[in-house]
Amino acid sequence: MPKKTLHIESDGVTRRNFLTSMGAGAVGVAASEDLFAAGREAAGPQVMPVGQTFKISLRINGRTHVILAEARWTLLHCLREVIGLTGAKPGCERGECGACTVLIDGVPRYACLTLAVEAQGCEVTTLEGLMDGEALGPVQTAFVETDAFQCGYCTPGQIMSVEGLLRANPRPSAEEIRRGVSGNLCRCGAYKHIFEAVRRAAELKAGK
Repeated sequence: MPKKTLHIESDGVTRRNFLTSMGAGAVGVAASEDLFAAGREAAGPQVMPVGQTFKISLRINGRTHVILAEARWTLLHCLREVIGLTGAKPGCERGECGACTVLIDGVPRYACLTLAVEAQGCEVTTLEGLMDGEALGPVQTAFVETDAFQCGYCTPGQIMSVEGLLRANPRPSAEEIRRGVSGNLCRCGAYKHIFEAVRRAAELKAGK
């Protein structure tokens, strides 16, 4: 008489099925890892090692500067620490205060939030680029005439935003002036004088 074998299933999963599925899963994981590794080798390294530099070309104030830079370096860092143009100031360094404002193709941009590699092929203008030799530009002159600064730390960024505003709109209204400098903070609260400086700069640029 044949001996009966007791076969117990729990939720439809047997020991044989469990071991079979686990074995198939392991094979699948191993295969996917091999495919991932092969794809990674084919694509090459995706991240540049820290400290590795490469040549980039920056056009600043009408001059071309070829420098060695890391991919993570900001335009602000390269301007100040590599090229030696210190007009743009490090303030918050997270795009809130505007002290680092420069013009990129005539548009005000935060240099602390712009990678140096992003600025390649663009015309970058800094505070120094508004001067004619030792002579101040119209916006700089207007800030002096209207006493539009106190501690002066935010002033370079304020001037660059005003320059960008007046290049786009030579005769801005009071509301347009407020919007134009809204991305620049003045801890001293010299906003009334800054608004006067914008109006005076518009006059100077118009030859009045």
